[in-house]
Amino acid sequence: MGESIKESIFKLDIFNDLDNEYIEYLVQSSFRLKLEKGESLFLERDELKNMYIILEGKMTLFRLSEIGQKRVIYILDSGEIINEITFDNVPASINCEAFEDSVVIGFEKEILLYVMENNFDLTQKIINSMGKKVRRHYRQLKNTVPIRLDKKLAAKLWKLSKDYGIKINDGILIDLDLSITYLADMLGSTRETVSRCMSDLKKVGLVKYKDGKIVVKSRKELSIYFRGI
Repeated sequence: MGESIKESIFKLDIFNDLDNEYIEYLVQSSFRLKLEKGESLFLERDELKNMYIILEGKMTLFRLSEIGQKRVIYILDSGEIINEITFDNVPASINCEAFEDSVVIGFEKEILLYVMENNFDLTQKIINSMGKKVRRHYRQLKNTVPIRLDKKLAAKLWKLSKDYGIKINDGILIDLDLSITYLADMLGSTRETVSRCMSDLKKVGLVKYKDGKIVVKSRKELSIYFRGI
C-alpha cells in the first residue's frame, strides 16, 4: 500500500471535519495493519490499547459458544469503526478477524481521546457508530425468538442484500463471499441445516447463485416469506 498514513486518515469520513493540527497529532500515533482472510485482529479477553477503523476490506466480529461454535455478530465494511467499546478500559468481549483480505488503521486510545475532547463532532460520530451497533444488536435479539430456521435465513439474506447488495438484471446480488458454513455461523446453526434451508429457498424461487454469490430475486418477496404476511 503506497499511500501515507496521513492520506489513509483523510480517506475516512469520520475525520472529514478535523483540523489539520489534530490530523497531524493522529498521524504520529497511528499505524496500519494488513490482515489476510481469517487472520485475527484481536481475541476475546485481550487488553486493547488501540481503536481500529477499516481502511479496505471487511472484518467480522464474533463470539464462541462454550463448545467452540462460532456465532457471527457483525460484518463490518470499510470506513467502519471496529471497537469503540475499547474506551471503557475492560478486556475485549468479542473476537475480530478478517472476513476477506483487509487493511485496518489503529489509533492509540489516549491520543484519540485527547482529540475527541477537543472536537465534539468527532466524539458525536464515534457515539453514533456505537449507537448503530447497539441498534443492530437489538434487531438480532429480536430475531432470537423461536422461529423456523428457513425464515431466519431469509431474514438474514434480506438484511445482507440491503447492506451489501448490488442491483443486477435478475435481482440483488449480495456482494460477499458467503459460504454455507459462514451463514451457519451467523445463524448459530449447523452447516447441514442451513444447506437444507438454502435449498428450500432456491426451490421456491427466492434466491439463486450467480458466479458463486447469492442473488436475492426480490427483496419484497423475501420479506413476505420471513414475515409470514
